[in-house]
Amino acid sequence: MEYSIIPPTYYTNVYYNFILLVLVLDVIKLLKKPAEFQSKKNYKSIALLIIVVLYMGLRPISSVFIDMIAYNYIFNNYASGAEIDLITDVTWFYFMRVCSSIMTAKSFFLICAVLYIFPLYKASKNLLGGNMYILFLMFLASFSFWSYGVNGIRNGIASSLFILAISLIKKKYLKYGLFVLAYLIHGSLIIPVAAYLVTLFYKNTKHFLLVWLLCIPLSLFSGGVFEMFFSSLGFEKDRIGYLTEGNIHNDTFAYIGFRWDFLIYSTTAIYAGYYFIIKRKFKDIVYIQLFNLYITANAFWILVINANFSNRFAYLSWFLMALIIFYPFFKMKFFKNQNKVLATTIIGYFGFTYLMFLIT
Repeated sequence: MEYSIIPPTYYTNVYYNFILLVLVLDVIKLLKKPAEFQSKKNYKSIALLIIVVLYMGLRPISSVFIDMIAYNYIFNNYASGAEIDLITDVTWFYFMRVCSSIMTAKSFFLICAVLYIFPLYKASKNLLGGNMYILFLMFLASFSFWSYGVNGIRNGIASSLFILAISLIKKKYLKYGLFVLAYLIHGSLIIPVAAYLVTLFYKNTKHFLLVWLLCIPLSLFSGGVFEMFFSSLGFEKDRIGYLTEGNIHNDTFAYIGFRWDFLIYSTTAIYAGYYFIIKRKFKDIVYIQLFNLYITANAFWILVINANFSNRFAYLSWFLMALIIFYPFFKMKFFKNQNKVLATTIIGYFGFTYLMFLIT
């Protein structure tokens, strides 16, 4: 059995309480003075990057992290000479096979943590420069961040590469290259990639919002029609299982039925974008496209919300929520006491994450 200073069962607890401590200290600063968290060298962001990468990447290989055991099994098979016999997401498995020939499983999971977290750091820097700290911290404090770093590893890396891609405003070829790479790592990224392409050709946020609202009654009264329709469009078997099979993976959030709780959570970002763009006339082109993208991806999830594993489809929009909610705070002054509003928003955002950690 692998020795660890912190028992595997306590790893998640330590992480959430560490983020809680960091957030409390930052919220206190925000409430005391109009700090802008602006630093040309971003020491705090770099420190967070290093700490979280090492903590997540050097965690023990344990069944506590569920999918980590499956990845470890595949990695060791490749190290023993096994061939790749899959026809989907082969880029990821070729990557695993190459890694298995030059490093240990421990080193592999550390590399995975780098590939998951560094793109979020870089994207925050690309979008906000010296004001990146809070946005990067909010990525780390997001509801699904920890679970997709230690459990849904492949999906987490693909989504981080997608975020890095959309932060590349002027490097279009690199952007689309990262879109393709994200899709080849995890095929489910076709949904946010397709949503991005839609936003290139249509930009009316009010119409996107109307379609999103329309999806709610359509899903409520569909009787599973959309789940069966999308499962027939060519999703590979492991994705189809999320739509049509039972809780075969013993997922904590697997639940068949209309997820009003998840819908309310998703609506927080919908309201944020509506407030900034429609009510306050925020004209940032990057943000408008990002919000339209979120609406589109989230609308897809609403159509299949009755399926088991609906949280896995929700994640295809949820991973953008930190950007939707916090990006505008550092681009324009919306409130008289903006730092206090920002502090309150941080508390509410991580409060949901921490509550879900406590009750699951």
